[in-house]
Amino acid sequence: MGLIKDIYSVSFYENFSKAVAEVHPTFEKQKFIEAIFDGNFTQKEWKERMKHTTVVFHQFMPQNFPEAVALIDKIIENLRKNNFADSNLAFIFFADYIEIYGLEDFETSKKAFVSVTQFISCEFAVRPFILKYKEQMIDEMIKWSLHKNHHVRRLASEGSRPRLPWAMAIPFLKKDPSYILPILENLKNDSSEYVRRSVANNLNDIAKDNPQIVLETASKWKGHSKETDGIIKHGCRTLLKQGHPEILSHYGLESSNIELSSFEIKTPTVKIGDYLQFQFHLNNKNEEPKTVRLEYAIHYKKAKGHLAKKVFKISEKIYHPNQLTKIERNQSFKLITTRVFYTGVHHLSIIINGTESEVLEFELID
Repeated sequence: MGLIKDIYSVSFYENFSKAVAEVHPTFEKQKFIEAIFDGNFTQKEWKERMKHTTVVFHQFMPQNFPEAVALIDKIIENLRKNNFADSNLAFIFFADYIEIYGLEDFETSKKAFVSVTQFISCEFAVRPFILKYKEQMIDEMIKWSLHKNHHVRRLASEGSRPRLPWAMAIPFLKKDPSYILPILENLKNDSSEYVRRSVANNLNDIAKDNPQIVLETASKWKGHSKETDGIIKHGCRTLLKQGHPEILSHYGLESSNIELSSFEIKTPTVKIGDYLQFQFHLNNKNEEPKTVRLEYAIHYKKAKGHLAKKVFKISEKIYHPNQLTKIERNQSFKLITTRVFYTGVHHLSIIINGTESEVLEFELID
């Protein structure tokens, strides 16, 4: 598997240039490619290459923004005719183009977003517009949430997420997400799973700063449809991991008379690169079946010596009375780019319907 930056290859630019030239007669294909592959192109990472493409592309486009947008629509139409797939990540520079060169032209840009996002998602590009135009942009996104195209409806939800990963922060939405609740309300029973997943992620973002709003929404939406119930469950995943009492009650997750026994760490010393192995027994001592959300927490040792807790889900299912179940799990300590491991004593606990068990220790070594 190649590096993500390598989607910007010589063949990509040659094929793209050919498609542009077919609808833009004055486009200088060779000069465009030469400008792309400047002296340090190979040293650029993915985002740098994308931004570089935006800037170079702009040099060969009409300098009047509405004219450029109209031409981009023609280019996209021709790309489709040439069998370039929608949602091809390489074309995210179209969205970046609107963000950089269209911020002062709201009317043209809002139409451009609707068009371009049906080819490549624009959720990152809309965020400077939310900051600059606030209610005006939110009103437009509410309209998008009713659009016939599911990519546009998803943009309404995904672009307005208070905590969209790797994206520009929107502080006023983190503080007061009531602005975007009408968008989510319109999409709560959307026919597209792609859209519903975005709604759930938006709710989960909101829950991190305003849990009560999400709890109220969960109560309001409960039982509306199977799809809406699924949105609520996924949107409340952070609250469930936190063991929030109200959301546990919402799902009838009670830990009384659910017995944990024989909790054991089979590898009390774990080498970085290996696996932590543990096991335990679970028994429903109630007289009726109980739904059990079963998780475990690793309390990772950090650089300054403190512990940071991360919760991992095992399962959520019904346990019948006196159903004794043995559960075994492995937790990887293989090196990955998103986590740094520190040697020393770590902790492990089991979480039953939000209630954390006793803590056992294990040691991580080089």
